[in-house]
Amino acid sequence: MVLDLDGCVYVGSDPIPGAREALEAARDAGFLVVFATNNSTKTPEVVAGRLEEITGFTVEPDRVVTSALAAATLLDDADDPVLPIGESGLVAAIIDAGRELTEDPDTARAVIVGLDRAISYDRIHRASRAVILGARFIGTNHDPTFPTSSVPAPGAGSIVAAVERASGRPPEYAGKPFAPMRRAIAERLGPGPTWMVGDRPDTDIACGRMAGWTTVLVRTGVAPHPDQLEGDERPDHVIPTVADLPGLLGL
Repeated sequence: MVLDLDGCVYVGSDPIPGAREALEAARDAGFLVVFATNNSTKTPEVVAGRLEEITGFTVEPDRVVTSALAAATLLDDADDPVLPIGESGLVAAIIDAGRELTEDPDTARAVIVGLDRAISYDRIHRASRAVILGARFIGTNHDPTFPTSSVPAPGAGSIVAAVERASGRPPEYAGKPFAPMRRAIAERLGPGPTWMVGDRPDTDIACGRMAGWTTVLVRTGVAPHPDQLEGDERPDHVIPTVADLPGLLGL
């Protein structure tokens, strides 16, 4: 079973009521629970700790997949050095992949852009210059926003869009629903049927549909009404919150 985090299991720093009990019920029933997030700002260790702090559910870091990890799998020797636009989770993923870092746009062979809450004009300028000069352009994800307890906040996709607009070149994407994230998730799954649970039709549901998994849309995030969804964004099931998952699974 694959679950999104923000908007699905918690929103901001607030747990979805009943999330811990639902996750424990799935795990106790024999489901291998994996979490997949397009948030590139944190390492899997930090994400796992935050999940436990907010919901009380414990998971090993190797059961957490971030868009930063997915982006790092795209890199090879020809992409060294890499200019990162993002926070500690992205930087750590690039280093863990054995790649070199640079802040020099003239020597960068790849640029990876994720969510950076301290973004500046200078950082966008560096990234776009590197891309214009021929560096590989990777976006961790294309989410325009992410959910908060009030109105949605700008997501990584809004920063990627700035670099794309300035450079005139489109990026290749790593996070949900794209193939690098699907591959990274699949590596952590066991055999058997897989359920994908999330709040965003264009990322979570599309990811599951493209992978051939059963998809479940929860109504606690940013999703439009299910009747408005078509194609790969149309889920197999819709439930009010993740707390209703055990009932759907017949647990």
